Amino acid sequence: MTAQITFEPAKLVLEDGRVFSGRGYGATGTALGEAVFTTGMTGYQETLTDPSYARQLIVQTAPHIGNTGVNAADNESSRIWAAGYVVRDAARRASSWRAESTLDDELVRQGIVGIQEVDTRAITRHLRERGAMKAGIFSGADAAKDIAQLLEIVKSQPSMEGLSLAEEVSCKTAYTVEPKDHGWDGPVRYEIAALDLGMKAMTPARFAERGVRMHVLPASTTADEAKALNPDGIFISNGPGDPATAQKQVEFVREFLDAGIPYFGICFGNQILGRALGFGTYKLRYGHRGMNQPVMDRSTGKVEITSQNHGFAVDAPREGSPLAPVGKYGRVAVSHISLNDQVVEGLSCLDIPAFSVQYHPEAAAGPHDAAYLFDRFIDLMEASKSAPADASKTGENK
Repeated sequence: MTAQITFEPAKLVLEDGRVFSGRGYGATGTALGEAVFTTGMTGYQETLTDPSYARQLIVQTAPHIGNTGVNAADNESSRIWAAGYVVRDAARRASSWRAESTLDDELVRQGIVGIQEVDTRAITRHLRERGAMKAGIFSGADAAKDIAQLLEIVKSQPSMEGLSLAEEVSCKTAYTVEPKDHGWDGPVRYEIAALDLGMKAMTPARFAERGVRMHVLPASTTADEAKALNPDGIFISNGPGDPATAQKQVEFVREFLDAGIPYFGICFGNQILGRALGFGTYKLRYGHRGMNQPVMDRSTGKVEITSQNHGFAVDAPREGSPLAPVGKYGRVAVSHISLNDQVVEGLSCLDIPAFSVQYHPEAAAGPHDAAYLFDRFIDLMEASKSAPADASKTGENK
């Protein structure tokens, strides 16, 4: 299975005027977005189909991309969400018994403009020094335009900061993921309502294989609509965009925190919980993206290697944990921190049944060090069900 080989010129133009020249990869034309890099050495298909990468140009730090082709089973959503793709050495041939197509052919089929034969190491070093920034990939006739004209096109696009994307990538209609469809042979243990802000397909699968039925809901779902499902717990997924724009989702979460219903959030869901508790969020210089991000669980001292994809973080004090109450929800512990830059990687509420992490425990593709978090949420729902009736009214997490 051999990929298409294109000799069309292409350019990657960064907002600060830096230009990298290479050859076209995938579709021909123009792609605009925020240039970010990811350090994963495998799982490029899961990366491309992760909705959290919407409006971003992905720079792969691993030099060889496309070796195993693509197949329908490894998709994390119904389409490629990345705005564009930047690689060094694109495979000429897909070599895997699971391959159904080449990556290049799939990029062409979905209209994703990319660039190959550029120095991705130099691009990554530049983004680490200057930060993630607006960028554009231009190939074919578009690449022949004057650089000043291309730079103006790049600068005219909106910034990721202040951008609301959850509704854009969320499912349009609600659906249910059944445990029996993922190998669970027994009665349904719990039912959870999950707000899809850009959810990866492996997340409901991880719950289902543990006997949990998940009702996946569009980002615009109201708290009353979710409560009508009588869920045992609430889950908020990963997703793209600036959490400061997600006030509707913050209010959604507060209604369930007020009701004492157990809460679990990952990635964007961590930022939403942080804002619901009264903390702020901020944009990271270049973000955390890849499958080798070290995180420490502060309660045990255990280090987990995690899969991450985020450009924003919760602005909570790392010292003095557990933190004094910010509002009515009581004490909060910064449960996990990044060992690379000390960014807050998890929150744990001590007086209400709620916790969240900034990374991806479903890890597709990636390490499975954090898979226990799904079991922790199940334990939290079990504890909440067995607690005295008045405990949920007071918000105590027994």
